[in-house]
Amino acid sequence: MFKDQRVARRKIQMMSNHPQAVQAANNPSTLNNFSNCPTCLKAPAQYHPQVQLFGSKTIKLTQTGYGDWSNINIRLRGHEGSPDHTKCMLKWKELDMRLRKNLAIDQQELALMEAEKKRWQDVMKRLFSITLSLATRNLAFRGSSQTLYEKDSGNFLKEVELLAEFDSVTERHVAKIKDEASRTHYLGQQTQNEIIEIVSSQTVRTIVKKIQEVKYYAIILDCTPDISHKEQMSLVVRIVELVPKPDIKEYFLGFLNVVETTGLNLSNVVLEKLRELGISFDDCRGQSYDNGANMKGKRQGVQARLLQLNSRAAFVPCAAHTMNLVISDAAKSSTDAIGYFGYLQRLFCFFSAAIQRWDILLKHVKLTLKSWSDVRWESRLQSVIAVRSQVKEVREALLEARQAVTEPIARSEAQSLAEEVGSFRFLICTIVWAEVLSVTNQVNKLLQSSSMQLDVAARLIETANASLTKYRQSGFSEAIATAKELCEALNIDPELKQKRLRSTKRQFGYEASDEPFSDAEKRLEVEFFNRVVDSALMALQERFETLSQVRDTFGLLLDFQKVQGISKEDLHKHCINVEKTLTDKGEADVDGLEMMQEIINLPQLPPQTTAMEMLTFLHDSNLQEVYPNLWIALRISLTLPVTVASAERSFSKLKLIKTYLRSTMGQERLSGLAVISINADVAHGVSYDDLISDFAARKSRRAPL
Repeated sequence: MFKDQRVARRKIQMMSNHPQAVQAANNPSTLNNFSNCPTCLKAPAQYHPQVQLFGSKTIKLTQTGYGDWSNINIRLRGHEGSPDHTKCMLKWKELDMRLRKNLAIDQQELALMEAEKKRWQDVMKRLFSITLSLATRNLAFRGSSQTLYEKDSGNFLKEVELLAEFDSVTERHVAKIKDEASRTHYLGQQTQNEIIEIVSSQTVRTIVKKIQEVKYYAIILDCTPDISHKEQMSLVVRIVELVPKPDIKEYFLGFLNVVETTGLNLSNVVLEKLRELGISFDDCRGQSYDNGANMKGKRQGVQARLLQLNSRAAFVPCAAHTMNLVISDAAKSSTDAIGYFGYLQRLFCFFSAAIQRWDILLKHVKLTLKSWSDVRWESRLQSVIAVRSQVKEVREALLEARQAVTEPIARSEAQSLAEEVGSFRFLICTIVWAEVLSVTNQVNKLLQSSSMQLDVAARLIETANASLTKYRQSGFSEAIATAKELCEALNIDPELKQKRLRSTKRQFGYEASDEPFSDAEKRLEVEFFNRVVDSALMALQERFETLSQVRDTFGLLLDFQKVQGISKEDLHKHCINVEKTLTDKGEADVDGLEMMQEIINLPQLPPQTTAMEMLTFLHDSNLQEVYPNLWIALRISLTLPVTVASAERSFSKLKLIKTYLRSTMGQERLSGLAVISINADVAHGVSYDDLISDFAARKSRRAPL
């Protein structure tokens, strides 16, 4: 049955290659007969120039077919006016009307099917909602039992039971399961895994769509072992979203299990994952990792291998890790500094070794002592502040613990620590480290923001450098004065004990070591204070050299206040340099000369206009087409990552999801739960209809969806 003349023409031409058949197919009158007739054209078993219709009437058109193509128009016109044709058309029009008004004979069955379909869709919406609720809170799904209304059935089934008490849809679904009226319930562990995979896949698709819309992105990688001793690599992507307004976003794309942590293997795993997600690596404009040799190596590191494939993917080492290494360098620069942190650790270990000692500590202090660690960035400051703010209380707790403990070793340890805490040297070291760590920790916490920009990070580092330089000039004398005040409160003498220096015979040499200081205070200033502060200042310059180079490349785009006082030659040089940096394989993202002219034609700008403020101004004023090169350059400069803190935060989720009791969790389930938990805002924005459609399309389902 044909509803238009084009379908009729194709049918006639398919049935015959006879020239007259083609002529008939081009005749509008003939096509009108075919298109309006409900008795379909029937092709014989083999091609031959015959036209045959379906029908009960014994005529040539329905029996042997009609092959007189010169008279086909007259014959078909006669069929169109026949009673059989009119009767069939009336039946068809009546059926068409019934279908449109839902008055067909199977309407009741269709209504039941539609109601059953809607019921299952409502059930699946609730199951998807339960999955989102558990996954975003990092809770376990299953228990030791997979049956409803049992004690150890797990959080997923318990959520279903709770929902059944207040929701009629879930109540009816659970009742069917209990009465064994239906063996299909979609509450099993395999379905749970499937639902988790569907939600995470839809979340990743949404993120990938955002990446493809903005085009430019940067990658952030970091690795850590999980509870089952598997190396997990976190993949985070940083983009600048433009809708509804420019905003920096970092999205987690999953955990990747890596067997080898070499630069070659890690880069291959990343490229394969991007290829799998449909993200072009040619659009990558930045990469940021920690300071491991396999990551930042100039020859075999991940950044070097990726730069060989895409020279526009600028490498920026993690500023937060680098700041932590600055403090590590300073802490290892002096024997007094090493010994000081050793005493802090001994204090914590002494009180935490027994409940009785910890209770004694709590009687005297409000802020408990903290242990320090090389990998936890804030642990050093917390351990120092806990002693700095309550030195008197800690010393009194040690003196009481010395009298309370019965073990000789513990009593000796308490006596030794009490003498050290009450020493003038310890107080000076405490004050100095509290000041140094306060400066660096404030900068470090700001650098860990996911929306941190390159220009803001550079200013924070310059501020820390200026603060330490200023403290270098007068910090030791201030520490001495403050330490003397603490000595008065502790009722001890502010005196540095001079250690006896061993004298040894040395041969003459032109590069002999410096003579030792006879003054204990001067020796502490030179060998402790100066070394610590100078080491921190030197590490700030050396370790942030790569970040400074990237900042210099995009410097003019990061601070538009410099535009007002720069010469045209320097502006031209800078714009050409940006063009070269953003050129790979003969393709450039911007035109340097055009961008220079666009910057010259910019309106008067307020002082200290940042790159984000400029991008927001162009977006709100709809000036993207007026300043196209500047628009692209600003987006790329803001895409450059400054820290890998987002990848570090994903490891916190990893420890919450894959615990000791869930250590056998599969890689796909782990990555899916992490994607839902970390990208909770995106996951909750996914349409339930899309989730149900994906669930129904994956395989044949027993329930109508």
